[in-house]
Amino acid sequence: MVKNILVVDDERSIRDILSAALKDEGFRVRLASNGQEGIDLVRAERPDVILLDIWMPEMDGLEALKLIKNEWPDQPVVMMSGHGNIETAVKATKLGAFDFVEKPLSLERLLVLIQNVGQIQDLTRENQALRKQVEKTKHLIGTSPGMKLIHDMIKRVAPTTGSVLITGENGTGKELVAQSLHAQSSRFSKPFIEVNCAAIPEELIESELFGHEKGAFTGATQLRRGKFDLANCGTLFLDEIGDMSLKTQAKILRILQEQKFERVGGSQTITVDVRIVAATNKDLKAEIQRGSFREDLYYRLNVVPFQLPALRDRKDDITDLAKHFLKDFARIHDRKERELLPEAFRVLTEYSWPGNVRELKNLMERLMILTPLEAEGSKISAADLFQFLEGVSISETESVSEDTGPNKSIAVNLKDARQEFEKDFILKTLKENDFNVSKTAQVLGVERSHLHRKIKSFGIDVKDLS
Repeated sequence: MVKNILVVDDERSIRDILSAALKDEGFRVRLASNGQEGIDLVRAERPDVILLDIWMPEMDGLEALKLIKNEWPDQPVVMMSGHGNIETAVKATKLGAFDFVEKPLSLERLLVLIQNVGQIQDLTRENQALRKQVEKTKHLIGTSPGMKLIHDMIKRVAPTTGSVLITGENGTGKELVAQSLHAQSSRFSKPFIEVNCAAIPEELIESELFGHEKGAFTGATQLRRGKFDLANCGTLFLDEIGDMSLKTQAKILRILQEQKFERVGGSQTITVDVRIVAATNKDLKAEIQRGSFREDLYYRLNVVPFQLPALRDRKDDITDLAKHFLKDFARIHDRKERELLPEAFRVLTEYSWPGNVRELKNLMERLMILTPLEAEGSKISAADLFQFLEGVSISETESVSEDTGPNKSIAVNLKDARQEFEKDFILKTLKENDFNVSKTAQVLGVERSHLHRKIKSFGIDVKDLS
């Protein structure tokens, strides 16, 4: 739906007439008297449609159209001219204009064009949202009892407008749940805007969330829309909400109650329709007791609570997750797919996963990247995992090999297996780099001196091999 229109015309009478007529139709209108001014306004706040005059001094409309399309290819622009001809119309269309209208302008024709732009924009957003929905929801993997409950809750909660508070340890997939809630809601064709509350400096978070007017503070050289404004009719995901200051919490509470706000340095009240999904790894009830989180905001956000299980509590999902990540990273890094041996799966299910799904994902990518090229497609063994899993000890993995016949030696001889794997890995990487120690150290991500010590300890004679 078209709401904001930018009129760019050097004739003041045309600007005034169009502004009055379009405002009467319910549109928000901004005006520019030349091409450069129009481009500056687009940079400050993207309009839904630009009405652009062709014949203007200094920078004409066709030149401005070319610059606009170079920077914002999907920006709809309707060209206007009192001296129109077929050649000019064709040129404007080739440059990417949505349509061409002649002056004196017919308001009825102009409104039909604006309506057509809105319909096309809605269809485009819907198609993009559907593609994102397919891509994002497929990554929320898991059939364990805990994840079945999460999937069921998403299906029930997504169609509603209630605020959601997602809690769980770092790396459990809170952002994916937020994306799935949006993708399965009636807002799926509208924006999904993310804000990491912990990553924004305290002095900038209000500007980030609510936007600011030109000149509101030093460095505010132009109007800037905030995240609430950008998320209008869609979903705003406030990640790490527990790290937000009490001052900002108070403003967030007001917006949740009234769906209204003012930009920093501004007096105009802006009304929005935004669904809030918040997430945190903190115990907000404990934060309330400490006085660092508002109790009224907690209850406003916690309409529907989601508690995500840690990976150690959903071990039935580890196999499917590991397979998915290996397949995904094989595609991303253009490598042959690799498979995990049964002994490797046993190690994965016994590991405690302090970093949760994110740690498992990183491990699978590390295995894919650090695999020597000639070994691509080979099976991943327990020894491979021991090389990269942080903090794994023999005592942690002894139960993996109980009653497994020949595989029992994996845990008993873990030190030897790790050293053998490391020696073989270094030899293969040296060979790939023509036994150039400096280049090999760079590929392996270690200091040259450290690699030299390893080569010496393993009795590798680089000179004889090269």
